[in-house]
Amino acid sequence: MSVILYNDTFLTREQGKVDMEDRGYQFGDGIYEALRVYNGKMFLLDLHMKRLARSARELRLTLPYDTDHLAENLDKLIKENKMENGYVYFQITRGAIARKHRFPEKPISCVLTGSVEETSQDEDLHAEGIKASLVDDIRWLRCDIKTLNLLGNVLANQDAFEKGADEAILHRDGVVTEGSTCNVFIVKDGTLITHPANHFILNGITRIFVLELANRLGIPVEERTYTTEELLNADEAFITSTGVRVTPVVQIDDHLVRDGKPGQITTRLLDAFNQDVDQFITETLV
Repeated sequence: MSVILYNDTFLTREQGKVDMEDRGYQFGDGIYEALRVYNGKMFLLDLHMKRLARSARELRLTLPYDTDHLAENLDKLIKENKMENGYVYFQITRGAIARKHRFPEKPISCVLTGSVEETSQDEDLHAEGIKASLVDDIRWLRCDIKTLNLLGNVLANQDAFEKGADEAILHRDGVVTEGSTCNVFIVKDGTLITHPANHFILNGITRIFVLELANRLGIPVEERTYTTEELLNADEAFITSTGVRVTPVVQIDDHLVRDGKPGQITTRLLDAFNQDVDQFITETLV
């Protein structure tokens, strides 16, 4: 029987109930984070908490308690579930009140819920590469906030799935933004290129970490917009996310990326990422 976090209390999943007028349920009025857990410890925790705090500020949403206390509760949640490897997910909504679009006139209590999902350490890795599909980006213009409003992402991901692809790569009028569940990178002439972290994309935690790895490895980086034509003519392409780390994209619709095999720079970044994960796991054993 799994244990969940509800506000500041630990309950069984069966005991966890959210009011039907919760603004997260009615409007998607809330924020969330999902963290990878290795050997019972949360990976890149500080970066996730900083992004959570930013998302809360952008939505003018007051956290129910500070991020240090939240991190302590999430750690307890992992221990309560005796989870070694997997994900911890949590979301915070503005709370429950009679349905009106505008913010409540009087402060109400935010609702925080958290849960875990156990997986193997490397379950989501696809070092051999995946197929992606190009899909129009129909989402709103504040994709930089990690909100519960994900219907545009859901529709894009379903569109890609029905085309036989593993992921959707989104574009606005021919300019690549990101994936439905990830950030997107290309490599051209030895340079790593990715969309700048503005309102059109979510600044992924793995995206940030991969840019740090590229700097460490001496790989030139350009944060700039690029077109679907540039994507299709790239030497390499890959996606990044908390789940898939660095995953090569070897085919986009009917088009092979270069020779249809993972590229050298993509492989170097994945190897470096895996080494950091292994080091993190080793440190948790001490």
